[in-house]
Amino acid sequence: MKFVKSVLATAMVAGTIASAPSAHAATELIISSWAPPTHGMNAIMWPQFIEMLEKATEGRVTAQIKYNIGSPPAQLDMVQDGAADFSWIFHGYTPGRFETTKLIELPGYSGSAEAASVAHWRVFNKYLSKADEHRGVRVVSLMTHGPGVLHSATYVNSLAQINGMKLRLGGGVSGDVGAALGATGIRVPAPKVYETLASNAADGVMMPWEGKKSFKLTEVAQHTYEIPGGFYRGSFAIIMNEDRFRSLSKKDQAALGDPAFGEAVAKMAGAMWDQIDAAGRKASAETDGNTATMASEADVKAYAELTQPIVDKVIAGATKAGADGQAAFEMIKNEMKNYK
Repeated sequence: MKFVKSVLATAMVAGTIASAPSAHAATELIISSWAPPTHGMNAIMWPQFIEMLEKATEGRVTAQIKYNIGSPPAQLDMVQDGAADFSWIFHGYTPGRFETTKLIELPGYSGSAEAASVAHWRVFNKYLSKADEHRGVRVVSLMTHGPGVLHSATYVNSLAQINGMKLRLGGGVSGDVGAALGATGIRVPAPKVYETLASNAADGVMMPWEGKKSFKLTEVAQHTYEIPGGFYRGSFAIIMNEDRFRSLSKKDQAALGDPAFGEAVAKMAGAMWDQIDAAGRKASAETDGNTATMASEADVKAYAELTQPIVDKVIAGATKAGADGQAAFEMIKNEMKNYK
C-alpha cells in the first residue's frame, strides 16, 4: 500500500512539473508585416532577424511573423499601441512627421542598399536620433531599399517624357522628385501598386528594381527608365514596442539596444534589398516585352540641377527638426563612398 501511495505521489509531482511553464521557455514576440509572404522582407529579412534575435539573447527571446493585421501606414500606431511587438515602417507613409530620414532618400548618392542602410544607421545614431521623430516606439534598426527607378507601361527614354505622367509615388523625397519632374503623384501603398497600374489609374510607378518581381510589374509596367544612383531611395525603420522592450531582462535589453546589433541588422537588411533588386532585374530581363533604359549624360546632369533645391530643402528641414542636416548629409556621402 505504501508502495502504491509512493508511485501515485511521484506521478502527481511529475504531472505538476510537466504542466508548469518551462523556466527556460523563450519569450515569443509578434512581428507585424505587410508585404506579401513571398516578398524578400518576409522570405529573407524577418527569418534572419529572428535568428539574430535568438542569438543575441541566447535563445531567451524569439518571434513569429503575422500578416494582414494592419495596413502599411498603420504600422507605427500598431506598434506604439502594442498590437504588435515589431514591425517595419516606410517613413514616407507618415507625411510631416519624419524630416531627418529624408536625408538618406536624396538622389545623388552612389552605392548599394547595404551601404546606404549601414550609413543610415550610423548617421541616425550620431545625428538624426536627436530629433526624436520616432517617439513612442523604439528604433531597432534602419534600412533603405535600392535606387528608385521608373517602371511604366509606355516606353520612356528621357526626363522630358515624365512631365504630365500619373505616377504612383511612395511619399517622402519620391513625392518631391515626382513634382519636380512634372508628374502627378498618386499615393497608394506598395501592395496596391499592381492593381493601380492594371486599372490604368496610374501610368507608372517609382520604386526599386525589386518591384518587377515582388509586385509582378513585369506584367503591368514593362519598361524601366533609370538614372545612376536612382531617382531617390526609400527609408525604413524596424521598430519595437517600448513597453515590450522594457519587459525584457536587463541583459536582453542591453543586447537588443546595442548599436552594434542595430548595425548588423541594417547590414543584413540592406543586403536583402540588393538581393531582391538583382532578382527583379533578372525577372525583367527574362520577360518578353520588358526593357531597361539608362538616362543619357545630358539627362543625368539636368536631373542633378533639377533636384538641387530638393537637397537644400531636405537639409534645411532636418536642421529645423533638431539634427545637424548638413553634417548628416556629408556623413552619409562619406560613409557610402568608403563602405566596404
